[in-house]
Amino acid sequence: MFAGCSTPMPPDLGCGVPGGLCAPAEPNTRALPPAPPPETPTRAPASETRTSPVELYPGTGTPQSQARPAAGTARIALLLPLQSPALGQAAEAVRAGFMAGHERDRNGIEVNVVPSGDSPESTLEAYARAAQQNDIVVGPLARSSVAAIVASNAVSKPTIALNHPQTERPLPPQMLVVGLSVEEEARQAADWAAQEHPMGRALVLSGKAAWQQRTAGAFAARWARLGRNNATAELPILDGYVDATALAELRSRLAIDRPELVFAALDAGALRQVRSALGTSLPTYAISAANPGRSPGMGVPELDGVRLVDLPWTVQPDHPAVMVYPRPVDSESLDMQRLYALGIDAFQIARTLAQQPGTNFTLDGVTGRLSVRQNNGAWSLRRSEAAAVYRDGIGFETVAGQ
Repeated sequence: MFAGCSTPMPPDLGCGVPGGLCAPAEPNTRALPPAPPPETPTRAPASETRTSPVELYPGTGTPQSQARPAAGTARIALLLPLQSPALGQAAEAVRAGFMAGHERDRNGIEVNVVPSGDSPESTLEAYARAAQQNDIVVGPLARSSVAAIVASNAVSKPTIALNHPQTERPLPPQMLVVGLSVEEEARQAADWAAQEHPMGRALVLSGKAAWQQRTAGAFAARWARLGRNNATAELPILDGYVDATALAELRSRLAIDRPELVFAALDAGALRQVRSALGTSLPTYAISAANPGRSPGMGVPELDGVRLVDLPWTVQPDHPAVMVYPRPVDSESLDMQRLYALGIDAFQIARTLAQQPGTNFTLDGVTGRLSVRQNNGAWSLRRSEAAAVYRDGIGFETVAGQ
């Protein structure tokens, strides 16, 4: 993920989507340095003064139904840490997106929001209650909470986890993980680069942050599986600034040994500095963290031509699957936008599982093309995100066939 955030996100959302939930913190494109990427996850702590969800997310404030569901109605529990000081803002973004999906396709579906706190114990108690009273459970959101449920052997109903648990234990047969993942974005970027550069040698750039290391590692592993060679360079980054000496050394290195392309496991602020120092002629691939956003009148010429993998929600606002949903009113954070989009697609997946139990299916979602498959009782999801090229002064130009 699903990413950037103008404020550091709690690490437990840390994207592993950042494997987990979302992409790294949203880059600040108005000035250097950018906000630090989130492994302090991609989702920032809730502010002390919070705007009403109904104001931020029009059409999503429908209260939970208290009446008994009609015959044939599927009951879906949405389990989120809405009572958590650290994760409440992220949870609210997911809730709002989920309810936006329900508002549009509510026929035969009842949604019951089940709040939880921060601790795995609180989540386990809330999960048990949700599973007892509903047909499908969507949640939890935090990685540690998903891991706690995996370890508890408590999964008795179809469960759609919103983050990757990062555990060695196999997932329960009825659990499907739908969280956003920077590793998956990196692998998709590698496939894209290999198509455009069949014999290319790549230079993989990253910093020391955990999400950057995971992203770079995923790209390098896929690149090697595709039979390509790559070199790596780790750039010291402090408070959003890339070390000038390291950039000078990299420039000298490229003058002697020039790769065919660059993969940057960096956010928009760091990548902007790298391209300012090295030039923009090398084809450059990146993930959603490098998305500088669409601030009116705030172009980022240094990123012109960068190829990145991101959600249709953020780079294809005119896509038919995206246009049918309301957008948050005052949410400038790409991280919160991505979590809102995750909520929409989580609802679409839950509704389809409820209406077509036991079947494989594909959805044109706002987080990408979603393929849900069941093999020997185990569920899996494959997400193909949008491939886009940043055009300074224009925005994003999507690339067909990726």
